[in-house]
Amino acid sequence: MRILAIDTSNQTLTVAVCEEKKIIGQYTITVKRNHSLTLMPAITQLVKDVGLTPNGFDRIVVAQGPGSYTGLRIGVTTAKTLAYTLKKELVGISSLKALAANCVMVKGAIIPVFDARRNNVYTGAYEYVDGVLTTVIADRHIAMEEWLEHLKEFDSLYFVGEDVEKFRTQIKAVLPNAEICDISEWQIPNGTALAELGRLAEPEVDIHHFLPNYLKRVEAEENWLKDHTSEVENYVEKI
Repeated sequence: MRILAIDTSNQTLTVAVCEEKKIIGQYTITVKRNHSLTLMPAITQLVKDVGLTPNGFDRIVVAQGPGSYTGLRIGVTTAKTLAYTLKKELVGISSLKALAANCVMVKGAIIPVFDARRNNVYTGAYEYVDGVLTTVIADRHIAMEEWLEHLKEFDSLYFVGEDVEKFRTQIKAVLPNAEICDISEWQIPNGTALAELGRLAEPEVDIHHFLPNYLKRVEAEENWLKDHTSEVENYVEKI
């Protein structure tokens, strides 16, 4: 099975081409760029460099979220368009799980973290069980203070992600024995790891209704709902 994997869920953009467990090629850029301008050229160049055509894939795998609202829309829209146009399978994978997948040598709970602003995070808990990355706590949007209290039940914790450093002091104050990843290549999304997760997952049945998993409404939408709650309730009653 040949797979094209795409992750634009955060600042890092990564695209990979894999066949079964073999890496054919990968493109990753970590500097801040406009993903809407760089994603398709990156895919086009990578596909050309590995000697394939756009139709040479069996499956498109995309990081579905959570993460940057704009980044997720770009990645998911591109993946959906390619899958529909080329009549290929589409698989969505948690962006947090994809990050946790980097930590293949870690024993215990792996805690991927994305900063969600105002001391909130997108996070979850994962663990390798018999070589398979397993969800221990489902992805969520949560206050970091509350999350750290929740994690006290674990004996072994490994925090990973570029944003973890922002919370280092807070983490160590509550969980002094927690380990914080210091391996730079594990801190960012890896297209190859994403492709492997996608290889093992079931494809989407309905591509048209496949959407990013934001976990939280955008701030503008939340503010609108605060001001229009009665209108929404009246509309629901009418329906």
